[in-house]
Amino acid sequence: MTSRETLFGVALLVLIGIALPLLGLSPVATAPIYFVNAAGQILCFVLLAMSVDLMWGGVGVLSLGHGLYFALGGYVMAMHLLRTAYAQTGVLPDFLNFMGQSAFPGWWVIFDSSLFTGLALLAAPMLAAGVFGYVSFRSKVNGVYFSIITQALTYTAMLMMFRNNTGFGGNNGMTGFRDFLGLRIGGAECAILLAVLSGVAAILVFALGRSLLATRYGRLLAAIRDDEPRLRFLGYETLWIKLSAWCLSAGLAAVAGALYVPQVGIINPSLLDPALSLEIAIWVAVGGRGGLLGAVIGAVLINSVKFWLAAAAPAAWPFVLSGLVLLVALALPNGLLDALGWRRGPRLSALSGLLHKEGA
Repeated sequence: MTSRETLFGVALLVLIGIALPLLGLSPVATAPIYFVNAAGQILCFVLLAMSVDLMWGGVGVLSLGHGLYFALGGYVMAMHLLRTAYAQTGVLPDFLNFMGQSAFPGWWVIFDSSLFTGLALLAAPMLAAGVFGYVSFRSKVNGVYFSIITQALTYTAMLMMFRNNTGFGGNNGMTGFRDFLGLRIGGAECAILLAVLSGVAAILVFALGRSLLATRYGRLLAAIRDDEPRLRFLGYETLWIKLSAWCLSAGLAAVAGALYVPQVGIINPSLLDPALSLEIAIWVAVGGRGGLLGAVIGAVLINSVKFWLAAAAPAAWPFVLSGLVLLVALALPNGLLDALGWRRGPRLSALSGLLHKEGA
């Protein structure tokens, strides 16, 4: 991984995630809170795109269901925020009143703890990903079949969450969040804090992820992507390598969801809509697969245009997105990274040299 590419990605994330939000603290030229909030949401999408690129660009496994792990992280954070709000006001959230409930489900008490919430928002999606990934990878489900199964799983979860009797808000979702780390949700200070936290998280994941892909583990992932049967022939058990990357990818998506929910102030089953998971793949395809840089570029570019068109010409967005997909499919097979002439990550040849040195 070249330092030029890494520095470019870090600089882009610092600009969006730290410089822009901190303008909101300036007494002279403040950034409108809308832009600060939009920057925070875009950075959550950057995290989400990098989680997909870790698998698609790094391992060659395309997930069309990462909205599931994104939503799991968001629901865990929402339960904690609602318990916190209830402790301060004693007022039940609207969705419980709508369902005729006079109290939270008893097991929600565990989300009073910030520490437990932090552990749960990582453990729940990674456990779900571990079970699904183990069954799929052990059965050697690959390619388009794996992608279809991930989308079907997410769609099933969406249908379940639409049911009111699940206790997660049903169609209306969860809202009524009050505070985040002592700051009022919806206020300028909280928006700035969330945007900066999202920026810091994106920078750390990008920098550490780039470093990880440059290690021997990253070369093993690249070898699975380029020629998994050969790697198995050389004596490597690819199941556990893929499964570890899959669980890490799910955990990153959940962190993105946990940071996203307090910024939009609501969570509902729309996060599980397969269309969102498909759109994540488009971000990565447009930016370029492998090395995480393309995921950053694609997520920033597409979502910035989407936020702008949402106000200027909302009806034009589907056509713009379709045009980008056609451009990538016809002219730029690996997205904008092709246009920039940047590498997508370690190749199998690098691993072959390493195996030769080890006498494999």
